[in-house]
Amino acid sequence: MRRRSWWGWGWEDQAVGGNDLAAIAAAIAKRPGFENLDGEIANPPSPDDLDLRRPRIEAPPSIGAHTSAGNHDRASHSLGKAFRDVVRALAGDVTHPPDLVAYPSTEEHVVELLDWCASANVAAIPYGGGSSVVGGIEPRFADGGDGDFAGVVSIDLTGLDRVLEVDTVSRAARIQGGALGPVLEEQLKAHDYTLRHFPQSFEFSTLGGWLATRSGGHYATVYTHIDDLVESMRVVTPAGISESRRLPGSGAGPSPDRLFLGSEGSLGIITEAWMRVQDRVKFKASVSARFPTLQHAAEACRAIAQSALFPTNCRVLDGGEATSAGVIDGSSLLLVGFESADHPVDTLAQRAVELVTDHGGTVPDGIRSSSTEGAAGAWRNSFIRAPYGRDALTRLGIVVDTFETACTWADFPNLHAEVTAALTKAMDEVCGGGSITCRFTHVYPDGPAPYFTVMAPGRRGSQLAQWDELKAAAGDALLAAGGTITHHHAVGRDHHRWYDRQRPQPFAAALKAAKHALDPAGVLNPGVIVG
Repeated sequence: MRRRSWWGWGWEDQAVGGNDLAAIAAAIAKRPGFENLDGEIANPPSPDDLDLRRPRIEAPPSIGAHTSAGNHDRASHSLGKAFRDVVRALAGDVTHPPDLVAYPSTEEHVVELLDWCASANVAAIPYGGGSSVVGGIEPRFADGGDGDFAGVVSIDLTGLDRVLEVDTVSRAARIQGGALGPVLEEQLKAHDYTLRHFPQSFEFSTLGGWLATRSGGHYATVYTHIDDLVESMRVVTPAGISESRRLPGSGAGPSPDRLFLGSEGSLGIITEAWMRVQDRVKFKASVSARFPTLQHAAEACRAIAQSALFPTNCRVLDGGEATSAGVIDGSSLLLVGFESADHPVDTLAQRAVELVTDHGGTVPDGIRSSSTEGAAGAWRNSFIRAPYGRDALTRLGIVVDTFETACTWADFPNLHAEVTAALTKAMDEVCGGGSITCRFTHVYPDGPAPYFTVMAPGRRGSQLAQWDELKAAAGDALLAAGGTITHHHAVGRDHHRWYDRQRPQPFAAALKAAKHALDPAGVLNPGVIVG
């Protein structure tokens, strides 16, 4: 069977290696500042060779049948897929593995697991696809240790992966929370529907994970977050099951769904949700526009975002980002796409072209009928393969990561300048140089979601310390310039200190009270969101 990589992104057989990895190493060595890389390639150890601590707990017989204490299961559920996770995995540093990995196949199994965890002082970490890049699934609690728990269970929910019911009148589907993106879409396809939520982690993340982290998906405008597609949710908590009513909208007090959306497994485990699905796309049109500077592209993007055209795709790439992706050389790029299951979208694309030209852009390829052609197609292919490339660079000893945020259009010029300056200064001091690029992942009438990528020469054995410095510089600059610490990557453990500064104190107190009410023993994903 095809197997997921335990140490890095995606499938084992898709990892960059051999001649491709050697070619990347040779190309990087030609970049200014990267000439002194040692040329070594870090190779991941086999999970069977890891010296994991012995399990400290044993599940009751009724639960034990659904659990594993094998090295591969425990190692692959120990870390997420962030840069710092990959660095540690390559070094065989799995300090805090879960004691057991549970594989429930029914909601009743989930209830039984949480009951046991609460009564036995066992931390319970909900696990979907394991694609967290913010420390959201790692058994790392107080002060980076294990806390005061008797043990830790990682609850892998991918056994709950069925589309249970389809309402063709209301165009909605009841879907289990453990359904991975491709598994979910394949079942909806039989009904000629789609959820149309395609984050970069689509292959390796679940519906429950999208909901718990407020995932950002395919749409760059309007339906940007999974929140917009939720009709109702069913959540298992240690205090009982919470199930909201199916409604197109409601003004009856604070939304119960909003409490669990973004709670990252700290308040309950999402076992089912009624989701608003859509007819499958029939009509497409895309535009690739070039601009002399990022600011020119941003102004055109703002005009489109405020035009009520509401494109499906509306992404800006600065010159460095476009060049790195192999799309164009030097110019900033604006990718705009329109899709519909009901009507042709060419007139919308034509109006977008008019707005582009009004702001000094050019559209050399005209309007295309597919988003897989031309510059848009080249960027899409690069985007899908990017995490595998990140792993390859990490193996070469390079520090590479991304920092994403959202801000108002008025704040963007200053935020871009401040974050760029802070990261450039940090890279110069900590790494001796490096590069930074920027793109927009999503846009709104009142602001964009900028996404920064940094790449800097690392030092073997010091990559994590270097990353810590860059992370601190980026986080502090983002908040100081009026941005959010995360637009769609979630909070996890890595963003918690900035999230504490960002959220209002009365809200923090209310959230802690909710945590105590729903999880009195405090066993659900300790250290995430609530602290």
